[in-house]
Amino acid sequence: MIRFEDVSVTYEGAAGPAVRGVDLEVPEGELVLLAGPSGTGKSTILNAVSGLVPHFTGGTLRGRVTVAGRDTRTHRPRELADVVGTVGQDPLAHFVTATVEDELAYGMESLGIAPAVMRRRVEETLDLLGLDGLRDRAIATLSGGQRQRVAIGSVLTPHPEVLVLDEPTSALDPAAAEEVLAVLQRLVHDLGTTVFLAEHRLERVVQYADRVVLLPEPGAAPVCGTPAEVMAVSPVCPPVVELGRLAGWSPLPMTVRDARRRAGGLRERLTVRTPRQHTPIADPTPAPAAPAPPADPTVPAAPAPPADLTVPAATTPRAGPGAGRWRSAGRGSRGGRPGARGPAGPAVPAAAVPPLAEVRSLAVRRDRVDALCGVGLTVAPGETVALMGRNGAGKSTLLSALVGLVEPNSGTVRVGGAVPHRTRPRDLVRLVGLVPQEPRDLLYADTVGAECAAADRDAAAAPGTCRELVSALLPGVADATHPRDLSEGQRLALALAVVLTARPPLLLLDEPTRGLDYAAKARLVGVLRGLAADGHAIVLATHDVELAAEIADRVVLLAQGEVIADGPTDDIVVSSPSFAPQVTKVLAPQRWLTVAQVREALA
Repeated sequence: MIRFEDVSVTYEGAAGPAVRGVDLEVPEGELVLLAGPSGTGKSTILNAVSGLVPHFTGGTLRGRVTVAGRDTRTHRPRELADVVGTVGQDPLAHFVTATVEDELAYGMESLGIAPAVMRRRVEETLDLLGLDGLRDRAIATLSGGQRQRVAIGSVLTPHPEVLVLDEPTSALDPAAAEEVLAVLQRLVHDLGTTVFLAEHRLERVVQYADRVVLLPEPGAAPVCGTPAEVMAVSPVCPPVVELGRLAGWSPLPMTVRDARRRAGGLRERLTVRTPRQHTPIADPTPAPAAPAPPADPTVPAAPAPPADLTVPAATTPRAGPGAGRWRSAGRGSRGGRPGARGPAGPAVPAAAVPPLAEVRSLAVRRDRVDALCGVGLTVAPGETVALMGRNGAGKSTLLSALVGLVEPNSGTVRVGGAVPHRTRPRDLVRLVGLVPQEPRDLLYADTVGAECAAADRDAAAAPGTCRELVSALLPGVADATHPRDLSEGQRLALALAVVLTARPPLLLLDEPTRGLDYAAKARLVGVLRGLAADGHAIVLATHDVELAAEIADRVVLLAQGEVIADGPTDDIVVSSPSFAPQVTKVLAPQRWLTVAQVREALA
């Protein structure tokens, strides 16, 4: 169905090909997973299937790509639209109409499908993807995960022979991801649809794949084989495979079920050992009846927001094209540099540590929808809190309230003693920074080097501070690279580095691992742990259960705008079938969360 014959793609101005010498075939009626580290050319290969490379992206394509016998060199994307349905990494760039139902019908209208058939297919797709309750909603009001499901649905309705999907589950909660993948598997098995997808969260997808195509490094020839064959040599692998490698299992398990069947011996070895638990920071709100204990003079003070919120000249944003960088805290406003911090000390008594953020009885109504209802949350210095829940549960709205983007209908929000929606943006950025779901909202310079220099100036940081963070999160990216030429994961890492340059006392991240491979995620975890150790508070909204298990002190579960659970990570995720990480499922009832914990215990 899809054939690559000695394909190389070189973009204008690039030092070398994005992909080189690709020879592979995707048979009809198979689900093929394209895997590999960030920046190895996965999106380029997918875009070559739909004809976007080179007709839309530019650059030079050498070799030949054929889809259902059509040569993409001579067939433009519109001439492949009846055969290939494509969903890219950015759902917003995909939409043409204003509402969900219209978007599902648009592709069929373009192909001239009869209205009666269109109506039936729209209804089928609404049911398949759980979108019926959203049919009349404006797309602009949907959460990131809801938009992703609409984008997938819009390419399903025309019934293409080939589906090309780039990170299709990156913004979906675990249950929604399983539903989407089950639909894709049904299309493959029942209708013979060919599915070619790239995904970094291999723990979600690898068990569904008939074959895996691995791009091990930029410019390297792809490695093709069954999931077990490729995962045995892959530099990126899901936790269940990493656990199998650690335990010496052969063949390696691809699913939790396979691993559980072999885990008896490993459980016995771990029985006498106790997982090193997260140490959640105590609730910073003192109990009303208990007097505050005296502060320990040997304990360094927790980072507090500046008493004087007048922006010093050194941190005033520069004039010119980038002067609006600080104006909207919700678009990743960069906080000022907090005061000096001492070395880590013993735990500070709860009553001695005022919270950096405090939310009480918060209610927010957006477009006739109750986005948040009676939400309460406190975040202490040095604490990492993961907000989790289904798509549309209110996670991003809560972050928006903390950064002043939305005004509460009732209740209170305070960050560093300030009320975010009533605080001037230039003052608020010294208290809180947000990395949004769409990293391009932060990036306006023509090169990575210019972005880094601007971030240093805006934060009054030493020259090279942002560049150092970029190198830690995203090694190998040159200063001359244009941000638009980066992959989605690379742009996210650059945006994160830009925000972290200011070292805000409260850092908010909305889906921070979207588009990141396992190595990049490990680097991100290291950076965030360092910030938390320095006293920064971190709140992240995520569907990545593995990230929450790795880094969060607390997990807050939201459903329909309400907090339904709030407690230590170990307690919340172990008891949840939807949000438990793979290692927990394999080794239950023992309370292990990550492969790193198991490796440390066996050492």
